[in-house]
Amino acid sequence: MDKTVTDLAKAVAPITDGASVMIGGFGSSGIPFGLIDALVEQGATGLTVISNNAGAGETGIARLLRAGRVAKVICSYPRTPGSIWFERRYEAGEVALEVVPQGTLAERIRAAGAGLGGFLTPTAYGTKLAEGKETRIIDGRGYVFEAPLCADFALVRADHGDKWGNLSFHATARNFNPVMAMAARHSIAEVRQLSEGALEPEHVVTPGIFVQSVVEYRIRP
Repeated sequence: MDKTVTDLAKAVAPITDGASVMIGGFGSSGIPFGLIDALVEQGATGLTVISNNAGAGETGIARLLRAGRVAKVICSYPRTPGSIWFERRYEAGEVALEVVPQGTLAERIRAAGAGLGGFLTPTAYGTKLAEGKETRIIDGRGYVFEAPLCADFALVRADHGDKWGNLSFHATARNFNPVMAMAARHSIAEVRQLSEGALEPEHVVTPGIFVQSVVEYRIRP
């Protein structure tokens, strides 16, 4: 069951117009820059991007926004320093936005990957973010019901991978990548180094059952 693909273009080829795409990373750590660049070249449009932020500068998610490929962003921090392309597209009414508190975003994604039906959280209770959602009072405290968040595809960045799709991550580059790989119907991993054999079991963070394709890509300095 060899899940390796020879290049980035083949890895992102299955992504279609209108697809929802989770993109791993936090700040500049653990972002699958190679896969994002390949997706820009691939041409899919009308995408819903689910990520921690909306990109910065001219790279990563910002490239997708600049190219006009994104219809909606679901994230925690749409206005991080340098997020000029999101701001321009949003102000022009060209992209929709759903803001989700960071912990809630992570748990919604994890719930989808774990097959759960949602969860109750006190975060956002009594705010505009809770409008239209089910709420409950438990032991005198208000809670909001949050639904699981899945996606058609996930683009993740790992440090090591093997041909079976098993992945390991380096330090904080782990961030959203493992839960996103679990929550997507088709997960695509770019790895810094593709192992010739199987990864050591105790080093595996994301089991290959959650990954559909793996491509080696070493980010150039």
